[in-house]
Parts: sequence; structure tokens; C-alpha cells
Amino acid sequence: MITVVPVELTDAALAAEVMDGLAMVEDGLRDAARAQDALLTETSGYLMDAGGKRFRATLVLLAAQFGNARDKRIVPAAVAIELTHLATLYHDDVQDEAAVRRGHPSANSRWDNTVAILTGDFLFARASAILADLGEEAIRIQAATFAQLVSGQIAETVGVRPGQDPLDHYMKVITDKTASLIATAGRFGAMFSDAPAGVAARIATACGAFGVAWQLADDILDVASESAESGKTPGTDLREGVPTLPVLHALRSAGPADARLVELLSGELTDLALHAEALALLREHPAMDMARADLRHWAGRARDEILALPDVPARAAFEALCAFVVERTG
Repeated sequence: MITVVPVELTDAALAAEVMDGLAMVEDGLRDAARAQDALLTETSGYLMDAGGKRFRATLVLLAAQFGNARDKRIVPAAVAIELTHLATLYHDDVQDEAAVRRGHPSANSRWDNTVAILTGDFLFARASAILADLGEEAIRIQAATFAQLVSGQIAETVGVRPGQDPLDHYMKVITDKTASLIATAGRFGAMFSDAPAGVAARIATACGAFGVAWQLADDILDVASESAESGKTPGTDLREGVPTLPVLHALRSAGPADARLVELLSGELTDLALHAEALALLREHPAMDMARADLRHWAGRARDEILALPDVPARAAFEALCAFVVERTG
């Protein structure tokens, strides 16, 4: 058995194909990072060297199992998806003024914002060049996905508009910014393996719902975890004033007994004592159960779509992902 983000693939043939595919994706990423300029080559490979799950690439490879998984277009499509994701990380770190990414200094802190932005642009360009060889439809889908990513980022940057429901705003942000590329990963895998059109559409829908669920789980873990299960220090979003799902539910459902929690959530939580108090109150609030119910809803939507797919070993892997995303939050 092998572990793939973080599902165990118990089917030996599927495990071998996915691992072989990921190795080729890694080679493709290294090739794409090479530039005529030595600094650009270094910066482009920087986040690749920092690690990462290659989650989106794995989804491409799994989705391809519903058609001809050995089609020569599958690996380039997975490379393009992963390059697009990596490019957004460079831009996100500039946007967020982040100092660390995957346990290493972020590109913008190691070099500067301009270098980080241009590196992201270069990786976007490399992804587009790869997809151009895969046909007009690939470019069209990439362009629509990129537009949705930007729309989500703009919505997050602008914040909640007057009269807009904060929870609706939050869901738009994660659907556009996070789930859209995950949905396209599934679509590309099915599409380039020549799976039936209905299968490709269903996989894209399932992956989009799963992408929402994955982000909701991260939000819950940021509050609920006692250790760095979520890949960052618990309460990071709370400390940085990021209004995630549990916070939004707490504010929406607050009653007289929640006055202290509302007061804390409405202010800055950079003070260690205030942060710890807010975290403790939020962990005990019914908002956590509300957030978990939302998570189960989105994971269930993804699973319903998956169960309607042909019964091949990859379907069990997708089902396991849906189960895991719920289980990881306890």
C-alpha cells in the first residue's frame, strides 16, 4: 500500500500507475522551471524543492482512470495544473505578506515581492504553453479557471460588501479561489483520458465539492487541533483576523451568553492571552458543530457524485478521500 494525500491505495495496479505518473509529473515540473535566466530558474524551482503533496496532480491521475489512463496527454495536463497551483502560491504570499511557506522562507521574503510576482507569472506562462499543445478546449478551461481564481482573490481582498451575507461571501471565496482548480484537475484527468463527457462533468463536480470540503476541514482544524495537524499553528487564522467558517457561524448565531466571544472576535487577537481565551471559547461553541455539519454536507455532495461513476479502483480512492476529509476533523 502507498499513501496518496493521504489515501491508501490498496489496489496494486492503481498504486503503481499513480506513483509512476507522479514521478513523471515531478520531472515535468523540473523541466518547466528551467529558464534562460539563472535567477528565474532558481526562483521557479524554489517552492517545488520545498515539497508539497502534489494533490491536484494526483487528482488528475486518479480521474484519468475512468478512461485511458496511459494517454500521453495526462501527465502534461497534471503538470500544468500543478504549475498553476504553484504560481498562485507565489502570488498569495505577496498578497498576504507571508514570511514562511512550507516551513521555509517564502519567495517574497527570500528575494522580494517583484521577484515572487514575476516567478508566479512565469509559471502561469509555462502552464499555458503546455496546455496550448493539448488543444483549444484545454486553453479555454484554463482561462475560465484562472478567471475564477482571480475573482475569488478579489472577493477576499475587497471583503464583505454592504448588505452581503458574510457566510455567502466566504463560500464564494473558497469556491472560486480554492475549489475551482481542484475541479479542473478532475475534469482534465477525465477529459484527456477520453472518458465519456458525462463522466468528466461528474468528476469535475465531485472534485469541486471536495475542494470546498477540504478547505472547510482546514478551517475547523485551525480551531480544533491541539497540534499542527492542519500544517500550521492552531489558531493561526484567528490570530491573523481571517474570518473562517467557525468564526462566521459563531458571530451569526451569537446570543447574550456569547458577548465575551463576540467581543474577542471583533478585535485584534495578537495578544497571547486574548488569543488563547478566544480559541478556548470558540472550541466550546455550537459553531464548531455547525461547521462540521457544513463539512459533512460538502463531502456528501462529492461522494454522491463519485458513487454514480463506473466502479473502477479509482472510485474507491475518491470515496476514501471523501471519508478522510470528514474524519480528519475528529
